[in-house]
Amino acid sequence: MQGTDVLVPLAEIAGVFVGFGALIAVRSGATMALSEIIWMRYVMMAGIWVVIAALAPTVIGSYGVAGHELWLACSLVALALFAAMVIVFALTPENQAERARASSAVPRGVAAAVYGSTVWLPMPLLLVALALVVLGPFPDQEQALYLTAVAVGLYMGAIALFVAVFWQGPRAELPTEQAGP
Repeated sequence: MQGTDVLVPLAEIAGVFVGFGALIAVRSGATMALSEIIWMRYVMMAGIWVVIAALAPTVIGSYGVAGHELWLACSLVALALFAAMVIVFALTPENQAERARASSAVPRGVAAAVYGSTVWLPMPLLLVALALVVLGPFPDQEQALYLTAVAVGLYMGAIALFVAVFWQGPRAELPTEQAGP
């Protein structure tokens, strides 16, 4: 199906994020700090959303749906799934506890910069792109708007994975090997 060719590779990339997130969580879940668990959950959430959103046009299109109806149906599915995932993510007790702890322990400027660059700044772009498809003011650009939303979701997952891997809390010092005699 023309127009969805680029979405399947995005689903594959997001699947890799989900795999890495799962691997990190399984390998170090017992020793992860609460904030690290939350970042892994965010990676998983974003990755799963991208996989489903990127594959939706292929699946829905296989039923003969095309044009505006295809992008409308996909956008509605993507918006509903995104809303459900964000609500579940936000309501986890761990996330609420970490938000309360971080707001009192981290300087507001640092927290705003990190969360803003990963969550709040790209999220409106994703939502606006999907809303424009649903509302239909640019029928010739619906495919591009949908692709933009999926790409922004992939960006959000990639940045969250980057933060989860490189911005870790303090660790206990590892024992050093003693030099032999």
